[in-house]
Formats: sequence, structure tokens, C-alpha cells
Amino acid sequence: MSAKFPQYLTKEQEDELRQIANAIVAPGKGILAADESTGSMGKRLGPIGVENTEENRRRYREVLFTSDAVVAENISGVIMFHETFYQKTKEGKLFVKLLQERGIIPGIKVDKGVVPLAGTDDECTTQGLDGLSERCAQYKKDGAQFAKWRCVLKIGAYNPTYQAMLENANVLARYAMICQQNGLVPIVEPEVLCDGTHDLYTAQKVTEQVLAFQYKALADHHIFLEGTLLKPNMVTPGQSCPNKVSAEEIAKATCTALSRAVPPAVPGITFLSGGQSEEDASINLNAINAYSGRKPWALTFSYGRALQASVLKAWQGKDENVKAAQQELVKRAKANGQAALGQYKGDIASAAAGQSLFVEKHAY
Repeated sequence: MSAKFPQYLTKEQEDELRQIANAIVAPGKGILAADESTGSMGKRLGPIGVENTEENRRRYREVLFTSDAVVAENISGVIMFHETFYQKTKEGKLFVKLLQERGIIPGIKVDKGVVPLAGTDDECTTQGLDGLSERCAQYKKDGAQFAKWRCVLKIGAYNPTYQAMLENANVLARYAMICQQNGLVPIVEPEVLCDGTHDLYTAQKVTEQVLAFQYKALADHHIFLEGTLLKPNMVTPGQSCPNKVSAEEIAKATCTALSRAVPPAVPGITFLSGGQSEEDASINLNAINAYSGRKPWALTFSYGRALQASVLKAWQGKDENVKAAQQELVKRAKANGQAALGQYKGDIASAAAGQSLFVEKHAY
């Protein structure tokens, strides 16, 4: 007698998830992460002298989303925060509708933030599973096609611990299944922070270990891998490491770690920028795509700060600067679209291209 395996998703559900995931990582395209929480937006708006009000957050998101339609050649999807997801342009059009009309896929951040993991040395997990299925169903009804959930792991003398890797892998797997049941492609984000003095080799080994825990958990939870995306850190030395490395070394360490842990069934890897400058994020992504090793997945971007730093610098909260700010987004999107194809030459200048975007213990 043949063994019975329960079918967790129908063929139609699987086909829809696969189609969405593949569309997000189409050649030369990636994601604009505009899912900063209210508090994080304060950290973006404060330095340019703009008050962190709901109207100013809406105005800023409108700058991003009404950029020249050419941006859709390189931006396939946008991750939004709950507030942003239900906001409108000044003419009254829902942002979700605006993005859909431009051929950009709306996405939603569904986690409720990082919380301490009791019994550890300053490690954490992510909350938000309560009521998640109902929220996902509503977001899907309202136009979302994919979701994001971020977990954070830290490198230290004894970290990340087994407990932290297991717990974060499991919470991401539970989130992923809830998303898939509701027709949303889950972006799985187990971020290994770049805070610290560790070298490139340490970052690679920890990233390999974290991803091994992650894909074991996804298998245990019966996740349909073809309908998921991975949002990992690039493998880089710690921010305070004295040894600087080349983009080619980062590419080799990153591709090696991924090839050891990520199944080929996963359609795409959308890297987070993790506090790299805009230019470094583009150059390193380009080097990863130019690397000659075996790479069975699309390798692209899901950048927040590394797509927005120049936009904010050009905008300054002023209506007369909107066009200039939007041109900065188009430029960075193009640079990263080229990098996702291994074709970026480092020849697209931006207002804040070389500025460090590192934030210690970065939280959304």
C-alpha cells in the first residue's frame, strides 16, 4: 500500500503562488521595501527636518509610488506597512490600486516586530502569529499578493544559539504556511545582522547554519518552496571588522553559503541591503550575479534604505523637489535592475550613493 501524504494546498493554489513568486523575481526586477513602521519613518524623516505625521508619511510614500512609470521596468513589487497599504494619493486613489495599474505587485509586512527571546543573551524572536490568518485573508482580498516577516539573528561569542536559530526558523515557517493557505507568497527573512567585529568566514558559517535551520523548518511545516522567496543578508564582515574585503569575496562567500543551504526549488533570493550604502548594495549584488558558481535561483534585491536614501536627500519634504526625488528612485532602481543581471558598471550617480546606511541593532 502506498503512503498517504496530505495535500496542504490545491494544485490551483500552488500554481497561483508559483506564478506570483516568479513574477516578483523576473529578470532585472526586484522589490522596493517601503514597509518601515511609524517609528522607523521618524528616523528617516527626522534628518531631513520633516515631522513624523501620518500626512507626511503619506506624502513621502506618494513620492515613491507616483514616480515615472519606467520604474516598473526594475521594481516588480512593493512591501508596505499596514498604514501605507490603506493610504491614498492626494487625488484619492488607493496606493494599492495605483501600484496595480503600473504593473507592480503589492505586498504587506505582517509581523508585529522583534521581541526579546527569554533565556538568551540579548537574542530575539518576532511576534505576530495571533490572528495572522484572518489578517492575511483580508490583505489578499484588498490586493496584496505577497507578504514579509523579518527575524533577526546576531553574531557574538556564543550567538546565535541553537535556541534562537530553532525558534526563529519555526516562527518563519509557521508564518509561511499561514500565508500560503491565504494565497500570499511568503518572503522568508532570517536576517543575520552585520553588527560586530566578526570576519567574512564567520559571517559565512553563521549564515549557512541559520539557513540550514530555516529550510529544515520549512520542510517540517510542509511549505511549498516554489511559492516562496528568501530575503537573506549578503555575507559580509561585521561592520566593525578591521579587515576589508572585495565585492568578489563577498559574492563568493554569499553564493557558497546559499548553495549549501537553499534548495533549487526556491525561485528567487531577494537580498536585504542591511545598512550597506546604496552604491555598495548595487556593486555587491552585481558581483553576486557575475560570480561563476552554480546559482539555480534568481538573485535580486529587496531594498529599503538602499533605494530610498537619495530619494529622501533630494526630497527634503518639499513639493518642488518631488520630481528630483523621483528621478533618484528611478536611477537606483535601474542600477539594481542591472546588478540583478550582472550588468551594473557603477556608472549611475545618486545623491547619497556612497553614504553609509548602517544602523546599529536595526529594527523596523
